[in-house]
Amino acid sequence: MVKYLPENNWQPTVITVKEDTFTESDPELTQDIDPNLNVIRTDFWDPFVLYKKLLGKKEDQSLVASESISKTSKSFAQRFSIWVRMNFFIPDARIGWYFPAIKEASQLLRKEKFDAIVSNGPPHSTHVITEKLSRKFNIPLVSVFIDPWVDIAYYKGQTRSSLTKWIDNRLEERVINNSDKLVFVTSTMKEYFNKKYPNTEKKSNVLHWGYNEEDFENVEPIKNECETLLHAGNIFDFQNPVNLWKAVKKEIPKGRKLKIKFVGTVSPAVKNSINEFGLSEITEYKGFIPYKDVIKEVISADYLLVCATEPRHTPGKLFEYLRAGKPIIAFAENNKDVKQMIEESNSGMVFSYDENPSAFFNTSNNFSCDIQIAKKYERKRIANSLKEILEEL
Repeated sequence: MVKYLPENNWQPTVITVKEDTFTESDPELTQDIDPNLNVIRTDFWDPFVLYKKLLGKKEDQSLVASESISKTSKSFAQRFSIWVRMNFFIPDARIGWYFPAIKEASQLLRKEKFDAIVSNGPPHSTHVITEKLSRKFNIPLVSVFIDPWVDIAYYKGQTRSSLTKWIDNRLEERVINNSDKLVFVTSTMKEYFNKKYPNTEKKSNVLHWGYNEEDFENVEPIKNECETLLHAGNIFDFQNPVNLWKAVKKEIPKGRKLKIKFVGTVSPAVKNSINEFGLSEITEYKGFIPYKDVIKEVISADYLLVCATEPRHTPGKLFEYLRAGKPIIAFAENNKDVKQMIEESNSGMVFSYDENPSAFFNTSNNFSCDIQIAKKYERKRIANSLKEILEEL
């Protein structure tokens, strides 16, 4: 939302890191940012360099997000590296940025006057850094939560020690209590934190992640040879919709020409399921591609897949999916926000992971997303709401 803040009378300065070994970068996205924006990039200690060595990867080999916490590999190196990551990096593996960020930000805050500090997490290390800066320089703090903290979805099935969880909870509590405003991207996450910390109700707000309308302007769709089911983004082991692969396999003997396409990273468990159901020949793994090409793929697909195992989180891709107006098949365990958005817009169907989703393919022609409802989540509108929150400080 940085590019929309100046037109809302807030001038941002961004502090972030230099390129790391884990995050995929898309240089084309920097063209969206005003070249006059002050962006400060700092050094940091990157634990993923060590992680790559543990896994035997070469320096020029990239780490895949959906593989990094997968337990499908039984190797000792993989299991040990996951255990180290889950128990020694608190709150997360980006804590190596703490001291460089504090140093650079302190130099900046001594020279210039700022009216607010806004942090965005995960990584929740960012919140730990800004909470320290807020107290040190007595500047109001707005903490934005895209995901929960101490029980974030990717901890599911992982082993964390009692001490690690205790420290993590104390860090979360300190950030929550010392933030002047809290922003959550779903109403269910807001409810969760307000129940856990009852004194936070009055300073809590909901701003959906949203999408940029201009990303959909003058985009030419790709011609697919057959019906295409697309998943965009990372898909992890714990998000594997096994019953969907069963349903797709049953559609093929009916004469239906289907193709499965993944844009982004795909976990080993998902790939294994694709193989087990004999769907490899109709599956394409495109990997990481520039964001503008992701949008092309989204508007060109016949069906869009979203997997939301975390009931307090709305996957960011859902907003682009809604705007694309194509039928959405969602797997979301007890996720009220995802269910409400899809049903309100008449854009698709929501299933639990243990349900048979075959009904989706039989009724997909009935879904036609109300674009005006989708446009409620345009990021320019959401930035205006953020402005109002900042002006209350």
